[in-house]
Amino acid sequence: FKIDGTGSISMPLIGSVNAAGLTALELQRRITRMLKPDYLVNPRVTVSVQNYRPYYLIGEVGRTGAFNYVQGMSYLTAIAIAGGYSYRAKKGHVFVIRGNDPDQEEIKLDVNEKVQPGDIIRVAERYF
Repeated sequence: FKIDGTGSISMPLIGSVNAAGLTALELQRRITRMLKPDYLVNPRVTVSVQNYRPYYLIGEVGRTGAFNYVQGMSYLTAIAIAGGYSYRAKKGHVFVIRGNDPDQEEIKLDVNEKVQPGDIIRVAERYF
């Protein structure tokens, strides 16, 4: 099943299940509780993430755009996937807007920090 834009899953028997903000294990437990005991005696539910939201890279990199998220990758790895730094790039840190930040505040992070799904990553230009 796919999670819709509101963070819910529509399932047979139990209807709509809110998955927003839950880990895969928490969602698995919630669905199991909803199926038990009214519909199934001993339900076995498995939840896994097939696709994460992409991250976006802009600024002084070889290629800008949307890229597939890989769990555990650093900002430096994301830059390498995009073709590396341009010759004008400011290295060592990036500016990031988190995909789940309603205020869309840009924060400065070290390139060894971990990328999160939906991040908008900007590599700044150096002046000299």
